Amino acid sequence: MEPDESAMDMSFGGPGPEDFANGAAILAAGLVQQAAALAGAAAALRAVAQPNPPGVPGGEALSDVRRARTVLHEAGEAALRAALLLEVAGLLAMPCAAAEQAGRIGEAAKRVGLPAAILNPALRAASLDFRTDDAAARMAATTLAADLCAQLS
Repeated sequence: MEPDESAMDMSFGGPGPEDFANGAAILAAGLVQQAAALAGAAAALRAVAQPNPPGVPGGEALSDVRRARTVLHEAGEAALRAALLLEVAGLLAMPCAAAEQAGRIGEAAKRVGLPAAILNPALRAASLDFRTDDAAARMAATTLAADLCAQLS
């Protein structure tokens, strides 16, 4: 009696559609965490540039205009990137092909005046920041991030 070939099929396929949905959620959650960190940095930089109200000791305003301008510029950049990461996290929630998502993400980056490739490090970092034991979802997140990065470059 020979074993049934279909019952003994030991081949493994890649992540399925649900795994890719979970992978997109992993990426979105990682992007939201990065956006929160950037927003905190932007708020801290703005606070550095602002003088304390009269009568409150310590924390004088930056006296060098060039340094103050640089601090405020970087605060604005951090806030802008945080907003972009939040928008990209929202776009990842829409189920569609990676090429279509890359197009939407590229348009979002263009609207804020940044090249789409600026998102590649954030996407790669989000795909590596796992808080799940679902190996298929982790594989899907890494695959999706790699596909998006290739198309955004």
